[in-house]
Amino acid sequence: MAGRIRQADVEELKQRVNIADVIGDYVTLKSAGVGSMKGLCPFHDERSPSFHVRPTVGYFHCFGCGESGDVYTFVQKMDHLSFTESIERLAQRINFELHYEEGSGKPNESGNRSRILAANTAAAEFFVAQLATPGAAEGRKFLGERGFDKAAAEHFGIGYAPKAWNELRDHLKSNGFTEDELLQAGLLSQGDKGVYDRFRGRVIWPIRDVTGQTIGFGARKLFEDDPGPKYLNTPETPVYHKQQVLYGLDLAKRDVSKTRRVVVVEGYTDVMAAHLSGVTTAVATCGTSFGVEHIKLIRRIMGDDSGLGEVIFTFDPDAAGQKAAMRAFAEEQRFAAQTFVAVAPEGLDPCDLRLARGEQAVRDLMDAKVPMFEFVIRQMLSNYNLDTVEGRVAALREAAPVVADIRDSALRPGYTRELARMTGVDVSEVQVAVSNAVKASRSKGMQTTSEGARQGYAGPATPRPETPQGASAEVSQQAPADPEGPRVFELKNDPSTRLERDALMALIQFPELVGLELAADAVQSAVMDANLATVRDAIGANVNELGGDTWLERIQNDLPSDFKPLVTQLAVAPLPQKNEEQTQIYCRGVVISLIERDLVRRKSELVGRLQRTSVDQGEISREIQRELLELETKRRSLRED
Repeated sequence: MAGRIRQADVEELKQRVNIADVIGDYVTLKSAGVGSMKGLCPFHDERSPSFHVRPTVGYFHCFGCGESGDVYTFVQKMDHLSFTESIERLAQRINFELHYEEGSGKPNESGNRSRILAANTAAAEFFVAQLATPGAAEGRKFLGERGFDKAAAEHFGIGYAPKAWNELRDHLKSNGFTEDELLQAGLLSQGDKGVYDRFRGRVIWPIRDVTGQTIGFGARKLFEDDPGPKYLNTPETPVYHKQQVLYGLDLAKRDVSKTRRVVVVEGYTDVMAAHLSGVTTAVATCGTSFGVEHIKLIRRIMGDDSGLGEVIFTFDPDAAGQKAAMRAFAEEQRFAAQTFVAVAPEGLDPCDLRLARGEQAVRDLMDAKVPMFEFVIRQMLSNYNLDTVEGRVAALREAAPVVADIRDSALRPGYTRELARMTGVDVSEVQVAVSNAVKASRSKGMQTTSEGARQGYAGPATPRPETPQGASAEVSQQAPADPEGPRVFELKNDPSTRLERDALMALIQFPELVGLELAADAVQSAVMDANLATVRDAIGANVNELGGDTWLERIQNDLPSDFKPLVTQLAVAPLPQKNEEQTQIYCRGVVISLIERDLVRRKSELVGRLQRTSVDQGEISREIQRELLELETKRRSLRED
């Protein structure tokens, strides 16, 4: 029987792992107040950050699409893992030893994601070792001719695949991997006569995800008798999706996040040349054109929400390069950052430029960039004879929609004048053409992409996976389902409800700052919103053990399952204060306001009772007056603390 991870290990691991560090491998996070961080949501496309992380409570929540959960939930959803696999991934991250119950050893992982990743790691080590063998002379020659020495090869993990048909297969099978696992990993191919190594006689680049795990390979052929394509990549696998990965991003992500600049080049050697030249934010696609999923990936790493970043594309000057430039331009408006194009003199790519003119020339290329709009307009105009009236009219007709589509209204007049200068057409005529282009777009019931950019690209939330009825839980641990229930954004926006919401947020997020005495009074105070009242009751059930690492979980355990998302949202929603001192003042203040409101309510009720008391009910009257005095004394003491 397969082993089940001991529950104590699951809980301890979650306490040891910093959720912000894990999420930070995928999303650039920045401060959103004391104990809170935010960034662009990895589960839907958005223009401004609505994804919040609260490391102290170990939870995340996106107020845009509704995704939320703990660190296990995040890893599950990002990497498409089971609950058990997410635990094992995080344990490996911090070298935490897991213990298994109800069986001997780890669950059978044959063919699953973990085994595929392990096979890729073992294959990468094999390829690296092969590069130093006599049979890899052509591979070392290829790298040397392009200016890459042994140190460069080691830095990028470059390897060599032997020409033999089964060396990798035999090596990995001797290390315990099955042919089925290696086929699923894309390391072997299936032919009429059986399985064989997919990569043979090629230089090998490991393709890694943002966390640094090897998920696939890119390979360049070296020998003329190789009938395959010049470049061969890993096929689609459970871990490798070419539309969602960028070569070099694992090395570039830190500098991309810090500088808010990314350089998109066209190949593996261009990435290497750029990094070795000091352009450490260079990345490349892997056997596919630059697309929407790549943009989402870059934006999350950049923290692309302010328009201050730079995205620089380098394209070859040939027809294929121009086609790639136009594809990139079609998606340009998805970036908040400014986009540019850098084309080297004589059409040299970064690798050839480094060889011909040195590393400084590569750095200078990035500084000589031109705005994407200018580049595209010039490309369009180059197709027309601007010496004729017909050519100028046709060129204006094609280029005017580009200017109309510029999202920055401050730039549009400048490009209008520039287009007039380039075409030799009067500015007023160009203005009319641009205006007509906008109207034509709108008349078709469409928005310009600039309007779409301003409104955001918030797509639908990632659908929550459904658990099949009757699914067995004997061999794997299941993460709790995400039930539907009340949400923070569904609460009323009146002052009373806002006070109740903010007081509960303070109690959930910073119970120690509030203190036991105030917390005990708060949970006895009236809460008018029925959903928030349910949360208050759960807090009250645990108030005697205020705070601690399991504070949030204890509250959730005393709630109906459909209320757990609401508590998570209250736990991660940002507070307005920016430092710890202000936060303590705020938390105590808002909780005091809730208590004070309840005291005033109770006082009002007592005054009404007193007014209804007859003259012959002296004892009752005196008791009510004593209660009123106590309430007033308590109310004053709250403000004096």
